Amino acid sequence: MKRALPVLVLSVAGLVPVWRYAPSHDTAPVADAPAPASVPPVGADVVAGTTVDTEKGPVQVEVTFRGNRITAVRMLRQPGHPQTEAAVPRLIEETLEAQSADIDTVSGATVTSDGYKESLQAALDARGA
Repeated sequence: MKRALPVLVLSVAGLVPVWRYAPSHDTAPVADAPAPASVPPVGADVVAGTTVDTEKGPVQVEVTFRGNRITAVRMLRQPGHPQTEAAVPRLIEETLEAQSADIDTVSGATVTSDGYKESLQAALDARGA
């Protein structure tokens, strides 16, 4: 009987967080969020690449050119995956350095990297046409 009261109190104390738990309703993947509208700088061309369907989800980039230089790359669609989210800044940085789609694949995000490069090349080809 001496143990019954502490066991009861601790059981109730352990169940209170379970009763109060409310699951998050914000579970939409990153890819479903609409891309924010942006105004390109004056004199810049903005070209969207094709949407590439990958195993992880769709990938699409938008490239901003000033003259013949790539000045910005923005992801319009990307898989909602942690490795993808970590790889995107690196892919964009390498694109701005290389000024082409001839960039390295990010380890751990091979599928997304391949989709990114394909969409980027499509944007570059569309700009050149």
